Amino acid sequence: MSTEPRPEAAPWWATAVFYQIYPRSFADGNGDGTGDLIGVRDRLDHLVDLGVDALWISPFYRSPMADGGYDVADPCDVDPIFGTLADFDALLEAAHARGVRITIDMVPNHFSDEHPWFRAVLAGDTALRDRFVIRPGTGPDGAEPPNNWPSQFGGPAWTRLPDGEWYLHLFAPEQPDLNWDNPAVPAEFERIMRFWLDKGVDGFRIDVAHSMAKPAGLPDLAAETLQHALAGGNMPGSDDIRWDRDGVHEIHRLFRRVLDDYDGERMAVGEAWVADPQRLALYVRPDELNLTFNFELVVAGWGASTFRTAIDSSLAALSEVGAPCTWVLSNHDVDRVATRYGGGDLGVARARAAALVQLSLPGAVYLYNGDELGLQNVDLPDDALQDPTWERSGHTERGRDGERVPLPWSGDEPPYGFTTGTPWLPMPDDWAAVTVAAEGAHATSTLHLFQAATACRRSTMAGLPVGAVDWLDAPADCLSYRRGDVTVLLNAGTDPVPVPDGEVLVASGPVVDGMLPPDTAVWIR
Repeated sequence: MSTEPRPEAAPWWATAVFYQIYPRSFADGNGDGTGDLIGVRDRLDHLVDLGVDALWISPFYRSPMADGGYDVADPCDVDPIFGTLADFDALLEAAHARGVRITIDMVPNHFSDEHPWFRAVLAGDTALRDRFVIRPGTGPDGAEPPNNWPSQFGGPAWTRLPDGEWYLHLFAPEQPDLNWDNPAVPAEFERIMRFWLDKGVDGFRIDVAHSMAKPAGLPDLAAETLQHALAGGNMPGSDDIRWDRDGVHEIHRLFRRVLDDYDGERMAVGEAWVADPQRLALYVRPDELNLTFNFELVVAGWGASTFRTAIDSSLAALSEVGAPCTWVLSNHDVDRVATRYGGGDLGVARARAAALVQLSLPGAVYLYNGDELGLQNVDLPDDALQDPTWERSGHTERGRDGERVPLPWSGDEPPYGFTTGTPWLPMPDDWAAVTVAAEGAHATSTLHLFQAATACRRSTMAGLPVGAVDWLDAPADCLSYRRGDVTVLLNAGTDPVPVPDGEVLVASGPVVDGMLPPDTAVWIR
């Protein structure tokens, strides 16, 4: 399907810089050790200074927290550990007063096993049973799961009910999958969307947007596909029938129809881990989602050629449906950028350079809380780990807690101003130099780099087309392109390279005698 490109006067979300807040780890407003909505409101000025346009707040709904809040027990209420609905309303008002939009998570693949629907099923309510994916087992007396599907968190994707049948959970057993073929499910999610849209939220991030439609008959995975699935990772193979079924697109059309009922360019972005860029583009056809995360830069290794391949394939696929790209380098589910790029000073230098690439590309950008400080994963002690992957894998996979350690705000020792209590995950002893306060005092810090880059992006790239870059010749192991009158140069090689003539607008490292060091990027006009 081919359409004309969207007009240059693009809606706000097409070029916005979004900032993901993992609420447990951003800022604690009441001293109990867990980040909350009051903490977000108290720290809004940091986000204004950072230059972001909108927030994506990960789940803060009522939840037993079996999966960090993505096991939702009541999607229209705030869990007490995060505050109250009144706290959310106050945050929304304060953000809007500062010109910052608020988007929130929606989790349509599953509910918590403590959601009233599932609790009723456990109590024997047959009327609600078909709202979940429940099947008879196989083998003698149905004692084996209905098929061979694994859970993303380890172990089988099925758990047996007291009556002998089995329910599907592509994630943790505490997250029973919903049956979207039952009309009560889409009706409920329309109600959920309207509840928050009526409050004034600006949009939604759709969790595992590629998962809700299940294949007819729920057949086994082929042996080779199963081995790939068991190897772990977020990106499924193209032949993994658990994901990216064509039927998911009608669900996204429902979401879009609801959004279009509201003024103010409300939007939705999909978390769709789809390896084929052409398949990914289907999620942002004109009647579906507004944006979909592009994870090509997440899975690409460090290097000029890998970056260019990721950028070219993404831009080409999204242009076919007239949609902007949405560039992602990190989030709460993947190792932090500096860690992926080698860790230590090398990893931080590369993360700074990659940020200048990300922030210069056409389309929308998503940052993860802590990116602006150059934070790295924390090697936590075993007894501190809370991610369900740790237990489900039999303590062979450490999970995602390392990238979820709370943010350091000030001071020389833990908890660095995050809380007056004990943080929910332990904070390292060597973060004094990467607090917001410490980095704010140093002009060459990663925080200042992000502030300069977002300001420069706004002043030099606003109004540019959202679908292309002009590639330029570059030295070996380098990447160079032009956006408007700004030239971007990334040196991913091992030797310094000459910087083109012009004014240096932003650089991720020192440009000395006209030479750009390795693992450094620069914007020039």
